[in-house]
Amino acid sequence: MANITEPRTLSGFMELLPDRQVIFDKIRRKLEDIYSLYGFYPLDTPILEYSEVLLAKAGGETEKQIYRFNKGDTDLSMRFDLTVPLAKYVAKNAGELTFPFRRYQIGKVYRGERAQKGRFREFYQSDIDIIGDGELSLVDDA
Repeated sequence: MANITEPRTLSGFMELLPDRQVIFDKIRRKLEDIYSLYGFYPLDTPILEYSEVLLAKAGGETEKQIYRFNKGDTDLSMRFDLTVPLAKYVAKNAGELTFPFRRYQIGKVYRGERAQKGRFREFYQSDIDIIGDGELSLVDDA
């Protein structure tokens, strides 16, 4: 008898049916249009980072909530938010960026915690940030 595997999705991860994906895509495009209108530029950062980068400023709680694994000698983790990858990006590219640097990012993030109603392990985060190389104007804050 053949071994049959039941198709299933991991708890806390999402798959959208086409009608819901169309709605999601419309919302995403609307957000991107508004962010662009106000001078924010799109940014996409890797889903995987070196664990030492993601955990550099984090406490022990974060380490418990990330998906972390080794591939050969490399210690990797899946991003749990978009802020740490942004900080790495700015630090790495500061000499080539114009400040204040305005970016938006809409991307999936992953949290290795128990899935519950309203709390997913995989979800989209939408961020806008203004990074300065000194003091930012109150206009930027507004």
